[in-house]
Amino acid sequence: MKKVALHNLGCKVNAYETEAMQQMLEEAGYEIVSFDEKADIYIVNTCTVTNIADRKSRQMLHRAKKQNPEALVVAAGCYVQAAEAQLREDSAVDLLIGNNRKKDLLSVLRSYEEGVQENAIIDINHTKEYEALTVTQTAEHTRAYVKVQDGCNQFCSYCIIPYARGRVRSRSVADVCEEITSLARAGYQEVVLTGIHLSSYGLDLEGENLLSLIQAVDQIDGIRRIRLGSLEPRIVTEEFARTLGSMEKFCPHFHLSLQSGCDATLHRMNRRYTAEEYEKACCLLRQTFDRPALTTDVIVGFPGETEEEFDETVKFLRKIHLFETHVFKYSRRKGTRAAVMDHQIPERVKTQRSQVLLELDREHSAAYILEQKGRQTEILIEEKMILDGKEYQVGHTKEYIRTAVRSDQDLTNKIVTARMEGLLGDRLCLAELA
Repeated sequence: MKKVALHNLGCKVNAYETEAMQQMLEEAGYEIVSFDEKADIYIVNTCTVTNIADRKSRQMLHRAKKQNPEALVVAAGCYVQAAEAQLREDSAVDLLIGNNRKKDLLSVLRSYEEGVQENAIIDINHTKEYEALTVTQTAEHTRAYVKVQDGCNQFCSYCIIPYARGRVRSRSVADVCEEITSLARAGYQEVVLTGIHLSSYGLDLEGENLLSLIQAVDQIDGIRRIRLGSLEPRIVTEEFARTLGSMEKFCPHFHLSLQSGCDATLHRMNRRYTAEEYEKACCLLRQTFDRPALTTDVIVGFPGETEEEFDETVKFLRKIHLFETHVFKYSRRKGTRAAVMDHQIPERVKTQRSQVLLELDREHSAAYILEQKGRQTEILIEEKMILDGKEYQVGHTKEYIRTAVRSDQDLTNKIVTARMEGLLGDRLCLAELA
């Protein structure tokens, strides 16, 4: 029995695909081992979103070959699409598998073992096929991430992903529901619908969109919670908010990508909304849901970002007061328009701006959690944790607030009702069982 070690780099979509490949290998009789162990085959599902991600991908591939020089080292995914020529010259890499060919992993491995090195990289920019990958279990035992969409048509000026993932391709509603039904039977109560550009779901399907998909998932027995991955603010219409607000299973946690609170910066980024439109989306969600959790991403130090433009972002974030802000320093990515823009920002300035927003994030996050004090809520318990010598059981509310309770019973994968009491450490809320 051959031993296979897999390593995932990058987003939840990559993680989903890695789990799908692992399950394919297990069903075919391969033994899955840790990436730190000696294996016969190493598979790295790579990421190329930044130059740093490229470097990490190369490092993991070289680490695999160093652990066992006789092993077959496979590079898969986005970095393969973006740097095929470079990887073909890399002596640490034996086999390349691009996006939309991960589903063919077993046949590609068999061909290689038979002495035939199959070309497992397609022209990703001209495919309309959604890659059929499914999972029956996930690394998380209470929450399942389900990939429903691939590709992106947005072409933000800083992003290489449309070139690595291709155009928008959506999974059929029936296929999504079949997988989620199977996951519900396996005991999963919460699903998170994910994609490379989730808001674009259904653009290539007749009569379907993200809202109709969510409505279909809402009908599946056993699923008690539905979450969404990252969304574009323009998807938030009155109909979208009203329909989701009528669903008991839907979790009022919205991750709306912002990137900048300054219209001039958004324009250079080729983001297709204004700060005002973003604010309107937030207001609409707050009118529909009772204290929804709104989270976002912000890039600091984008080419040409002046102190005045950065200040606009700070003022905007103070104004809309989000639950969490994920802060990223702009990373120059070869092959994108932003990489050749004038007025690249020094690293020390990016770091200073990042620290300002991280402090603001801590302030806003603590304030949002404290606003919940006295509120009765439901928590899906996921794990046990020792803090200050005491054992707590920890999970997330519908708003995705990480919350701890005390109980002598094992509550894992149970949804319990509790009253929020306040902060317990950084970004952790204490609650008392009702």
